[in-house]
Amino acid sequence: MADRNTGASTRTSRVINASREAIYRALTDPDALVSWRTPGEMTARMHGFDLRVGGGYGMSLYYPASDDTSSGKTIDNEDRYTARFVELEPPARLVEAITFASDDPAFASEMTMEVVLEERGGQTEVTFSFHNLPSGMRPQDNDAGTRSSLEKLARYVESR
Repeated sequence: MADRNTGASTRTSRVINASREAIYRALTDPDALVSWRTPGEMTARMHGFDLRVGGGYGMSLYYPASDDTSSGKTIDNEDRYTARFVELEPPARLVEAITFASDDPAFASEMTMEVVLEERGGQTEVTFSFHNLPSGMRPQDNDAGTRSSLEKLARYVESR
């Protein structure tokens, strides 16, 4: 039953009151990623960063101590992953290949995240598409986390 979501995809969009350039910078700056990439009340830590095709980064997302219902993919309160930059097309698009550090085979496969930035009358529509979600990741949870991160991204770029 663990493989029921293998190959699942999600697509989540939001219009943000900022330029494509400002949003692209927030997608490719390690300090910015730590600030907005975390869903909900999670926090993050960056583990290296190499902005070039073939480069990438490692990141840990930490569940808050008050969250006694979530379990990390890596250890109790941590989701650690590596992302490899597959395509970088400033300021319009980027593609990352993402793999969680997990002993659980349900989270061990590589998924692809594509972000497309489209101008919309002085604003930017930001679309995150995830493909080949690991079998242990529910698409509705991925979508909810992406919506939360998009809200934080909007606050981050609109406040600058």
